[in-house]
Amino acid sequence: MEEFTQYIWLVPVGLLLGLFGTLVGAGGGFLLVPLLLLVYPQDAPEIITSISLAVVGINATAGSISYARMRRIDYRAGVLFAVAAIPGAVLGAITTSVVPHQLFHLVLGLVIVLVGLNLVYRPGAPRGQAIANHCPPHPDTNRAPCRRNEFNRSLGFWLSAGVGYLSSLLGIGGGIIHVPALVRFLHFPVHTATATSHFVLAIMASSATVTHIVSGAFHHGSRRAIMLGLGAIVGAPMGAGLSRRLHGTWIIRALGGALLLAGSRLLIWP
Repeated sequence: MEEFTQYIWLVPVGLLLGLFGTLVGAGGGFLLVPLLLLVYPQDAPEIITSISLAVVGINATAGSISYARMRRIDYRAGVLFAVAAIPGAVLGAITTSVVPHQLFHLVLGLVIVLVGLNLVYRPGAPRGQAIANHCPPHPDTNRAPCRRNEFNRSLGFWLSAGVGYLSSLLGIGGGIIHVPALVRFLHFPVHTATATSHFVLAIMASSATVTHIVSGAFHHGSRRAIMLGLGAIVGAPMGAGLSRRLHGTWIIRALGGALLLAGSRLLIWP
């Protein structure tokens, strides 16, 4: 029990990560990995990513349940994206152990900052695509399914495959890349993109976590993952509920701002 009490502070951290991660459809790993690197600088990248991906999986599962009740998940697209992402997620989890620590910091920081800049300065849909990013009128907008009937399946498949590998390699969950890709390239409405991304994250992160368990990396961070996961279970439904009250543009801007802070921290103090 004493081993768990030293990590009790991680429960409220997990709650905040679960709330914000579900709100933006990113799982929270993009904030958790920099935090863990700061607090536990002696840990190898594979231990940090194993903790983060386990928490992302728990958070995404809890958030997906809430989004499913709101009927916001596009299951047709989600299953396709998950099938594409699983092989990359497993491969990324395997190759994390061979990435040098400094290179891991640099790549993670660059990815996070670039995505954050893009979201802060281009939060809305490109011109000519605005109609595709709005839901059709419905008498009950909180429970109306909000999705695209058609999208480029081939593009979505390969985007998800790349997201699966990169997100598992860095332990960030993939939502910070997947949500913008769904909005900008496949023209999903923002709220549908966040919900569908969360559904894919639940499957993808769980696959990567199983790989880390088999390799033995997860054993060293299991207690921390449990405490963070307990908080995320509470925070995820709160984030899903809050998403109904915020405009899609503000969700994207909030995500971008958080990414800039986290990425800058990695680049300035590696």
